[in-house]
Amino acid sequence: MLTFIGLGLFDENDISLKGLEAIREADMVFAEFYTSFLMGSTIEKLEELYGKKVNVLSREDVEQYPDWLENAKDKDVVFLTGGDTMVSTTHVDLRLRAQDLGISTKLIHGASIASAICGLSGLQNYRFGKASTIPHPYTSSRGNTIISETPYDTIKLNQQNDMHTLIFLDIDKEKGYMTVNRALELLLEIEKRKGEGIMDKAIVVGIARAGSPEPTVKAGYAQDLLDYDFGEPLHILVVPTSLHFIEAEALVKLAGGPSEIMEELDD
Repeated sequence: MLTFIGLGLFDENDISLKGLEAIREADMVFAEFYTSFLMGSTIEKLEELYGKKVNVLSREDVEQYPDWLENAKDKDVVFLTGGDTMVSTTHVDLRLRAQDLGISTKLIHGASIASAICGLSGLQNYRFGKASTIPHPYTSSRGNTIISETPYDTIKLNQQNDMHTLIFLDIDKEKGYMTVNRALELLLEIEKRKGEGIMDKAIVVGIARAGSPEPTVKAGYAQDLLDYDFGEPLHILVVPTSLHFIEAEALVKLAGGPSEIMEELDD
């Protein structure tokens, strides 16, 4: 049996009682933290709570060489991820691989950033369109700096359909955690290159450390938030489309957005 368990958003205490019980009854515990990470915890704290050793897997262990799956043929194995399990395509692929090996699987869900951003910002979940990720720029073989335009194009598409856009920010082993500020810089740089005006005067919402006792939630115009201090990671970015009056009020009162958001609705 292979049980996928979502650990929640911030620290070791976010896990559900059902998930904790499954870990304590498991024969082996594996985890990956390259898609997300519990910034308020450590592997040592997890192991202390669980009473089990946590075997941390690399991207290659999960996506290319998941030989450890063989253990689940005759043992109770759990696989841990930050947030909610199965949110990442990587995890769905892993579940399918397990099924192909004849391994039974089970899911135990955890708190997800996809719902947390709605609670923190006041934006309504049914109004979100396709999500995207802003990766760190990289250098091509010719020495050119490559910035992905996919997130910008996703925002444009969602705005055409009057839908909000959730933007995940890259976690890279060498380049570190991308910040909201850096993400905005990249989006504005793409906009300058394209000259399309999607981000010009756009209201955006930056969120840091969702699930922690003191998350940062700040709404404002993209240009105005370039230098805003969001504090420690993890960060995530939302680019709303047109706002319902309740959403606009929430961004002003709950996310410190400019009062112009409400005034623009009155117009």
